[in-house]
Amino acid sequence: MLDLKNVSKTFHPGTVNARTALNDLTLHLDEGDFVTVIGGNGAGKSTLLNAIAGTFAVDCGSIAIGGQDVTRLPEYKRAALIGRVFQDPMLGTAATMQIEENLALAARRGQTRGLKWGITKAEREKYRALLQPLDLGLEDRLTAKVGLLSGGQRQALTLLMASLQQPKLLLLDEHTAALDPKTAAKVLALSDQIVAENHLTTLMITHNMKDAIRHGNRLLMMSAGKVILDISGEEKRKLTVEDLLHRFSLAADGEMLSDRAILS
Repeated sequence: MLDLKNVSKTFHPGTVNARTALNDLTLHLDEGDFVTVIGGNGAGKSTLLNAIAGTFAVDCGSIAIGGQDVTRLPEYKRAALIGRVFQDPMLGTAATMQIEENLALAARRGQTRGLKWGITKAEREKYRALLQPLDLGLEDRLTAKVGLLSGGQRQALTLLMASLQQPKLLLLDEHTAALDPKTAAKVLALSDQIVAENHLTTLMITHNMKDAIRHGNRLLMMSAGKVILDISGEEKRKLTVEDLLHRFSLAADGEMLSDRAILS
């Protein structure tokens, strides 16, 4: 479902500020893989997601999603293949629009726009049914402005919108980092549920080692723009935070994880 081959990206090349964020990275994800990604500051985690999404062009290498080469496609043309949830709950939704209007935009993604009636009664009932399992009371607030929602409610809505059209690839970019622990746990549980029910191929960046171990079927650790650990199956199920720290210290040649990751 996702193939990166020898992908590299250097920012500010040829200057004193040159920084290699991705270094000849090769990565393959099978359909249905739920992969968590962890690493130190500047390891290349967010750059990896931005490269896949087409936020910027890579220097070399190729990127394919669902067998389609998207390496030279601009971001807006990749949007039909990708759903994405950002760290900031303010992104991913239109704050001045109603909940049902945001859902309608997500549902009509990639469709030709016309002059027919905005949201039908049948669609409204469908949105209510989609929101009800979230257990956030949003199904009774369809006409409320999204800007009035809490961070957790907005992330849950964004997650639902990102998966509504069942994209080839779901990108979760530290999507619980700005939430309190209780709300973060709820959004992560919802993420597990949506990924499993829709059999979505997913890449989730996190700074929390426990979450990286607990969620998904495969764990990647990045350092200096490369994958230095790739753990899956029974090996991942038996993994502990202590094991992960030890293996990172061996693989990263003395590099330190951020305090944020260690304290988590």
